[in-house]
Amino acid sequence: MCKTLARNDVELLIITNFESKSEIIAERKCVFVTGRVHPGESNSSFMVEGMIKFLVSDHKDAEVLWNAYVFKIVPMLNPDGVIIGNYRTSLSGEDLNR
Repeated sequence: MCKTLARNDVELLIITNFESKSEIIAERKCVFVTGRVHPGESNSSFMVEGMIKFLVSDHKDAEVLWNAYVFKIVPMLNPDGVIIGNYRTSLSGEDLNR
């Protein structure tokens, strides 16, 4: 999606049924999910990982979801803070919840 101040990637994963026509994909509602802003939120990484595994599975409910929605998932919003161990802040010292 973009680069951080430390030049780390902020990844964006898009899950939907890409075999549909582009006009149909464009009409789908978007579900935007973010995880792990602060290093201490490791539980959100597990939640996002589980959601991704389910959405890309061959489960019938997953198929219903990616035929109806476009899921845009950012697994980690603050990789700089997580890498250097800042508990509440980004590399610039800003609390990303404020």
